[in-house]
Amino acid sequence: MELTKHDRGFHKLLTFLARIPAVQTNDTPWGGFGSGTSEAGWWVKFSLDIDHHLAWNAVQEIGYVLNELSLSERLPTVFKPVSPPPYLNGGPRDYLRWVIECHNQEMRPGTIADWLEGRLPTPVEDPSVWPEDQ
Repeated sequence: MELTKHDRGFHKLLTFLARIPAVQTNDTPWGGFGSGTSEAGWWVKFSLDIDHHLAWNAVQEIGYVLNELSLSERLPTVFKPVSPPPYLNGGPRDYLRWVIECHNQEMRPGTIADWLEGRLPTPVEDPSVWPEDQ
């Protein structure tokens, strides 16, 4: 996956996310990812193959780490779905995206990659190590 169009600070996180089995990538220079920064923080946007048998496991694992890992010392991140108006565009297979938002410029995307890598199944790209619903 080519990441030349993203700020270099995002490369570690995007490379890690691309290894997750249900995350969709493509051959564009952006790899199918979006990213950006503002005075309020930074964000990364991506798609999941919602028909992949591990899609909801990936949502659960990423959501747990980024939204709920510690009740007393929360990460400054939010993981959530985003979509344009479905009535104007179409269904979730084509338009549902997922965003990681960080509201703290001090917390770098590479640090979030480290948090995810240390807590998601290992090796993350191996579907056999992911827990599945019974």
